[in-house]
Amino acid sequence: MTDEDWMQLAIGLAAKAEAQGEVPVGAVLVKDNQLIAEGWNQMISSQDPSAHAEMQAIREGAKALNNYRLLDCTLYITLEPCSMCAGLMVHSRIKRLVFGANDLKTGAAGSVLNIVRQAEFNHQLEVVSGVLASACAEQLSAFFRRRRAEIKAARLQQRAGE
Repeated sequence: MTDEDWMQLAIGLAAKAEAQGEVPVGAVLVKDNQLIAEGWNQMISSQDPSAHAEMQAIREGAKALNNYRLLDCTLYITLEPCSMCAGLMVHSRIKRLVFGANDLKTGAAGSVLNIVRQAEFNHQLEVVSGVLASACAEQLSAFFRRRRAEIKAARLQQRAGE
């Protein structure tokens, strides 16, 4: 499978997150072109601020491989990772990160910070950005447009009832 194929799978997982009321981000962990683990955002449903899509995939991957080191693994994510998740990727020794949309507010793989390529760290990841970026960004944008419209409608309904 290609990077685009794996990213399509991550986009499907992001849709699963959205169906559960979560911000639509999905992640897939791959080794030797085999699916090892997958994850999607679950912070709200699990009441766990660390339950990001990539965090879920990495946790499951470590269990599946019976090793906290995820050597020779590639992580596909629909959105550039935050600093927490980027740090986890460094510590777990993931070889390669492939992401779709840049996160210009909290991205830690080149947009705001570049934790995954920090020269002073004992491990750096190979990074490929922009894979199916338009599709990944549109999935997020549509979610937030809808959420803003829902909030606005609720406010109008509340005012009408006053």
